[in-house]
Amino acid sequence: METSILLAKFWGWYLIIFFLILSFNPKRIKQIFSDLKDIKFLITSSFIAILVGLLNTLFHNIWEPEWTLIITLMGWFSIFIGLSLFIFPKQTVSALELINIKLVQLIYTLLFLIGLFLLNMAYNIVPI
Repeated sequence: METSILLAKFWGWYLIIFFLILSFNPKRIKQIFSDLKDIKFLITSSFIAILVGLLNTLFHNIWEPEWTLIITLMGWFSIFIGLSLFIFPKQTVSALELINIKLVQLIYTLLFLIGLFLLNMAYNIVPI
């Protein structure tokens, strides 16, 4: 359970910070997608995503229908995105751009709420 709490804090804070940065500086989103067209940035990003996802799943691969499943899914999603960017870079960037254009507010709001939920579970702010 200690690993779950640690990773809930990590992913919770990461998602909240990510949401705040993109909310206060929306130009950063376009910059990230334009940077993904640079092969060095893309390879570095994919390696980081794979590394973070692997570490997450190696230390936390819990498939029980509880809040901890969110952490496991975050790790697997990170691996999937990293591998997709590395193996199929152009197709993955195009798909991410399309999804981002159509669902940007929904995705970032959902990530914010997941971040709040994980922080709540880690710090037990509002008992559930």
